[in-house]
Amino acid sequence: MLVSSIDIFFRGLGVGLASSITVGPVAVLCIQRTLSKNRRSGLASGTGVAVADTLMAIIAYFFYSMLQAQIEEYSAVLQVVGGIFVVIVGAYIFFQNPVPQIRRNRAGKSNLWQDFSSMFVFTLANFVVVVPYLLAFFAMFNVGLQSSAEDVASLVRSALTILGFLAGAMAWWVSLTLVIDLFRRRFRPRHMLTINHIAGVVIAVLGVYTILSTFFNILPK
Repeated sequence: MLVSSIDIFFRGLGVGLASSITVGPVAVLCIQRTLSKNRRSGLASGTGVAVADTLMAIIAYFFYSMLQAQIEEYSAVLQVVGGIFVVIVGAYIFFQNPVPQIRRNRAGKSNLWQDFSSMFVFTLANFVVVVPYLLAFFAMFNVGLQSSAEDVASLVRSALTILGFLAGAMAWWVSLTLVIDLFRRRFRPRHMLTINHIAGVVIAVLGVYTILSTFFNILPK
């Protein structure tokens, strides 16, 4: 039971971490606030993003559970489709250049609550884009589903998945903020291009691994 719970938690953590590793407009704003204000502002902004992503992950997980029968029947196909989608996302991140946006943005004066709430709302505004994105990662990490939503054990496993997601998302934003703050005097916008390249490669490799592992599992032995 303990091993199963740990596995569920880390699958959720993997989804949260993988879906957060990108330097898009949201991350650019968090980085900008860390550089122009301080570490606390960056952490508050990142927490706002992580909480909003977690709310959308709950919605995505709900739909994922609603389609349990279809997902179990076509699990191999969905994992391959999810893997292909993740590879495309990785390629997009790799070729995205955040430098111009970082140079354009200027963080205004605000308190920590405003930093948190503004990023929370800004992230939720991307609901239509983010939820399918999260569904692909749930499929890629083969997050387990349960047969009964009323079953206590099922609810506990669902909660562990979401807690793992929040932990993964927070791990990324805290790490990113601390690294940017640590090297703030040496930081240059072009360094974010390198982060994008690394993140894009990591995400694409995860997608390729998912596709290949699915094919090897369905091939006759």
